[in-house]
Amino acid sequence: MAGTGSAAAAAVRGLTRPGPGTRTAGWRRLLGPKETLRLLEGSVVHREGALLALNKPPGLPVLGRPGDLSLDALLPTLRRRLGLPAELHVVKAPAREYSGLVLLSSCYQTTKKLQQFFTDARWRGQYPATYRAITMGVPAEVEGEISAGLNWQQQGDRAMVVPVPAPGRRSVARKDVKSTLTRYRVLSAVGGCALLQLQPRTAFPEQLQVHLTLLLCPALGDHKHSSRVGRVLGVPFFLSPESAPTHTQVLDEELLSRLGLSPRQLHRLPLHIHLQELALPEGPLCAPPPPYFLHTLRCLGLPEN
Repeated sequence: MAGTGSAAAAAVRGLTRPGPGTRTAGWRRLLGPKETLRLLEGSVVHREGALLALNKPPGLPVLGRPGDLSLDALLPTLRRRLGLPAELHVVKAPAREYSGLVLLSSCYQTTKKLQQFFTDARWRGQYPATYRAITMGVPAEVEGEISAGLNWQQQGDRAMVVPVPAPGRRSVARKDVKSTLTRYRVLSAVGGCALLQLQPRTAFPEQLQVHLTLLLCPALGDHKHSSRVGRVLGVPFFLSPESAPTHTQVLDEELLSRLGLSPRQLHRLPLHIHLQELALPEGPLCAPPPPYFLHTLRCLGLPEN
């Protein structure tokens, strides 16, 4: 596993609670490896037998290059601090920019068994992972499914995940395009924003973010895909990736005021997608949303539960 010697330069975007006397969420300051380890030590939500579950902050990747700060690089030290006798393996974890449940195992056989359990569950049409997301916009239907073909596309000097309209069978068979599906449900909605439950049936990078843009309700803090949702006289519409270059998410003045933010602070707004629950053979595991997520719910008047 990669070491942490030069990790401070690649510090994770950590979280702090809002300071007294301010409405602005103090959600984003740089954390080095020592602070991140302390954060992870205090984020244990389950510990039984070979299994350990953490509540990961956003911005911390599971894997990284040698010298980068990542969960994988911190696991040996975390294991020693928690007094665990065996090496930890990642069973399931959210993407870098997401917060939420990370499932670890100190038993190789348990790791493989659970990974196969999640694969089999998806093949059976089940939804083992449940996310929460705060969105700009409210879906037209209270619940439904988002189905789309996704693939990687080079745009300038960066690769982007883009939807593929009506992908052909051959492109899917060649795995040029991945057929993806997410089930959603509106839990609450106030003032043009919503709290959604998301359950992906498939697994593809940035799937949830792209699906939310197809729903015309981008996730709050999505600075990568939200530019694909345009508005004319308040009515949202989808823009092709070619005509919508990536930029910091734009919020109107009314929403900025509700969040207590200025336009110059927007680039630091974290992505509001949280892996809240994993269904395991023994029962569900849950992790509460991070402080900044709950702070946003309160600012928007959305119920926390």
